[in-house]
Amino acid sequence: MGTQPTSPRALLIPLLVLANLIWLVAMAPGAAATETASSRQALDRLHALLAADKDAPGLPVDDAARTVPLTQPDAAAAQRLLRERQVELIRRRRAAEWRDKAITLGQWTLRFDSRDFGNAPAGRRSLFISLHGGGNAAPAVNDQQWRNQVQLYQPEEGLYVAPRAPTNEWNLWHQEHIDGLFDRLISDAVAMAGVDPNRVYVMGYSAGGDGVYQLAPRMADRWAAASMMAGHPNDASPLNLRNIGFALHVGELDGAYDRNKVGREWGVQLDQLQQADPRGYAHHVEIHPGRGHWMNREDASAVPWMAQFTRDPLPARVVWRQDDVAQPRLYWLAAPADQRRPGATIIAARDGQTIDIEQADDVAQVTVMLNDDMVNLDRPVTIAYRGRRLFREIAPRTLATIQQTLAQREDPELTFSAAVTVEIPQ
Repeated sequence: MGTQPTSPRALLIPLLVLANLIWLVAMAPGAAATETASSRQALDRLHALLAADKDAPGLPVDDAARTVPLTQPDAAAAQRLLRERQVELIRRRRAAEWRDKAITLGQWTLRFDSRDFGNAPAGRRSLFISLHGGGNAAPAVNDQQWRNQVQLYQPEEGLYVAPRAPTNEWNLWHQEHIDGLFDRLISDAVAMAGVDPNRVYVMGYSAGGDGVYQLAPRMADRWAAASMMAGHPNDASPLNLRNIGFALHVGELDGAYDRNKVGREWGVQLDQLQQADPRGYAHHVEIHPGRGHWMNREDASAVPWMAQFTRDPLPARVVWRQDDVAQPRLYWLAAPADQRRPGATIIAARDGQTIDIEQADDVAQVTVMLNDDMVNLDRPVTIAYRGRRLFREIAPRTLATIQQTLAQREDPELTFSAAVTVEIPQ
């Protein structure tokens, strides 16, 4: 009688058993005890430095403890310690800018006014950033537009902030300095006003709407939702809006700069994106009948619409297209400085222990940032590009990655303990 051929499944089972045995050997009691001891020593080193130096944000970059692999409990403890110190430093060093309602970074100053609504507890408050119109006008005109914006909308709950654009140019809200100023505004509001970083919203009218068209996708991982009122997108793309809510309001008769026409076109684009990716691109597009540039406050319906959304800081799928103002990272993806070119696109999805990079256009390297809310970092993580495996190892948690990612965004929800950089096959 002939021998039956061995099925692929029968061959696979012994290989899986062997892989598990290798992992178990690596995690033998002696090795595990050594790793646990070195991890605890690194955490103790952090404790000691923070206790000794009230101005230290973390370990110095040349400290060997920064690269020691950490256990999950020690990584979590380190992140809590570092975030507590970060909040302490923000409250101490930025109290004046929050009190005076003026944030200065370099040569740019962002003044703002604010109003409080509702009584949500600290840590659960919403933040609405509302951008005024005007632009390409005398300072007094833009000041008047700013004062109007302060009173324009009233959320049921939250801190409503209307900033004054740092310049008086036509592109008030999408110049390069805006990103850092808004990052600082959000960080201050979280640390000093009890804002929930997962409930931050941006909206804007006219030139402010121009800014929302640009900033909503460009800074997508900061927002839970965004609303554009009576603006024009210029060269913006909706691709990055995959994981936020996006509302668009424009008057049917608002023909200047083809605002009405372009608004309809964006509605079609968003419909098509959602049809191709049904779990993403939540949107609401409203062309207001009989209205021109002023919609008689009918657009205020966008405020409660946005408020129903909460940010997912670790979405299962990320679509990232670089704007002409480059971003170093979006959600759990990052790119090196020399590859942040306009139009460069990365699309990646995560499922269990696997990260699949579906698309990488004009990008040669991709960094995937990881934490224990995304994967089990005590087990191997697989990173693949179009079915080709690029990485399959345990990605170590380190203080260096925690410190770096926390410092970059000052956002506890977008802090990671491990990072893996892969080369994209060309």
